[in-house]
Amino acid sequence: MPNLASTLKSEIARLARKELKSEIQLLRKTVASHRGEIAALKRELKATQDATKQLARQMSKAKPAEESPAPQSTRRGRRPAGYTAEGLLAIRKRLGLTQAQMAALLEVSALSVYKWESGQTTPRAAQQDKILEIKKIGKREAMSRLSISSH
Repeated sequence: MPNLASTLKSEIARLARKELKSEIQLLRKTVASHRGEIAALKRELKATQDATKQLARQMSKAKPAEESPAPQSTRRGRRPAGYTAEGLLAIRKRLGLTQAQMAALLEVSALSVYKWESGQTTPRAAQQDKILEIKKIGKREAMSRLSISSH
């Protein structure tokens, strides 16, 4: 004959499992729905981050194109007198200088002059001021400055 204590103990355990089973199923459903929501939020976050990266790339590509036609301010707050790559080339041709000679006048490298003339880069405000100064001189003055700087 089974022991009354062991029978009572097994019956209590069975009833406890029965009650807990319904509560555990409710918790499992809740956890599953939370996991689904978390997964959806992760997908949404990833899509937002990808869109942000794409917009940042587009902005970085569009920014140089927007900045080049707009006149840039110098350090003193005034606008340069219409600096353009073609204008620099015209000044150099008018003075009859090579890119290396123009670079010596402006105290920069010949590569900088090449890139400015081809429109690959834009000179800084200090160099734009020097270009405006060179724009005002003639061939003789340019040659004399070059001969002074070479000695």
